[in-house]
Amino acid sequence: MLADSGVIILKFWLHIDRETQLERFKSRLNDPEKRWKITEDDWRNRNRWEDYKIAADEMLQKTSTLGAPWIIIESRDKRYSRVKVLKTTAETLEKELES
Repeated sequence: MLADSGVIILKFWLHIDRETQLERFKSRLNDPEKRWKITEDDWRNRNRWEDYKIAADEMLQKTSTLGAPWIIIESRDKRYSRVKVLKTTAETLEKELES
């Protein structure tokens, strides 16, 4: 309904691999300013990586539409993914507002 009424919808999925997630978890544990970001739930859920992967794949397939497709961004490198999201947003808005 939103897309049909002219709303520009951008849905981003920031994808990291299992190794990158582990590096970030360990980094947070070692940084007093970021330690609060990691919980026991994070570690427990990490053990269910494959279940979450299956659920995410299913969600991406079932909820991606022509008017609101998912944009998958590789997020191993945080700077790259942030710039990619901003560029994609700017380019999409530019294109949609021109027409």
